[in-house]
Amino acid sequence: MTGMGKWEGRVALVTGASDGIGAATAQRLLKEGMRVVGCARRQERVAEILAEVDPSGERSMAVKVDLRDEAQIKELFEHIRQQWGGVDVLINNAGFGHHAPLMSGETALWRDMFEVNVIALCVCTREAVQDMQRRGFGGHIIHVSSMAAHRVPGGSGVYSATKFAVRSLTEGLRAELHAAGSGIRVSALSPGFVETGFAAHYHQSEEKAQQTYSRYKVLEAVDMAETVVYMLSCPAHMQVHDVLIRPTEQPN
Repeated sequence: MTGMGKWEGRVALVTGASDGIGAATAQRLLKEGMRVVGCARRQERVAEILAEVDPSGERSMAVKVDLRDEAQIKELFEHIRQQWGGVDVLINNAGFGHHAPLMSGETALWRDMFEVNVIALCVCTREAVQDMQRRGFGGHIIHVSSMAAHRVPGGSGVYSATKFAVRSLTEGLRAELHAAGSGIRVSALSPGFVETGFAAHYHQSEEKAQQTYSRYKVLEAVDMAETVVYMLSCPAHMQVHDVLIRPTEQPN
């Protein structure tokens, strides 16, 4: 079976599903017939998002998780295993940035970015691979990365470092999965400016976020969700390793 039909009824976990790319992706995968677990600290918001597509709640679960806490991540995966047998698709979407330059930033903000953007991604990946190997279906892991993994925007060196790490982890995992003969695929999605809550969080200012997103037509979260579907729809012999997407008018 090709396309998204092979994933019908299979289980996808989307981290950071309360907003932006995560929310759009969770809804899109539900529309494709998958069972979807959305996790975030704002569980009620995730539940609202999932209910828009799955009002009965038969194919979706909203789980409250702080990804900085490894014990909570392990509890999340155990809950999924008990309810639906495990994860077939992992969308490592959760991530954020702080304006915390290397010369003057607060250590706590640096640590916050690495804990979620890198360490949590690693823990979720490890747990998901265990499920996928046990279930024997193949599976697919998609890291939502950033164009910041491919160049360093001014003042964003530490945030960019977390995304360079994701780039390295994507290739490292591909090599490990290949050596294991697992049949599991791994991909990264590296967007430029997407209109989400990222800029407001980064700048701690709604006004600056509006300035960021109003200079030209930026990408939308649904654009990224469609790209995720494209990656998942590719035939088994085809692994899309990284997709770099910029708004047409983005200069760099």
